[in-house]
Amino acid sequence: MKSCLVVDDSRVVRKVARRIIEDLGFTCEEAEDGVFAVAAVQKAMPDAILLDWNMPNMSGIEFLEKLRSMPGGDAPKVVFCTTENDMSFIQRALMAGANEYIMKPFDGEIVANKFSQIGLI
Repeated sequence: MKSCLVVDDSRVVRKVARRIIEDLGFTCEEAEDGVFAVAAVQKAMPDAILLDWNMPNMSGIEFLEKLRSMPGGDAPKVVFCTTENDMSFIQRALMAGANEYIMKPFDGEIVANKFSQIGLI
């Protein structure tokens, strides 16, 4: 079974994302910011990461840059999931190694489509 790490400082967003991701057949872990996400991937590298941009302690982009420099950190498919819709943010995320980008609010159909596009389902 494939695994996904949901990284978002909103507990509500994490719970909604968890339900969607588990409905897609993934196991799911949660992290409340980039610091917790680093600890989670050091323990077990997931197949997918759904990543918020704006978080305290370590932002999503900082986490992504750190992830991609770690051993095995090039493997997870990373989907940014954020309210940031400016093209400069999207370009920065893709340049840092994100595989896809979705806007909040999102639903199961949007997540399923993105996961399908990048070969996760």
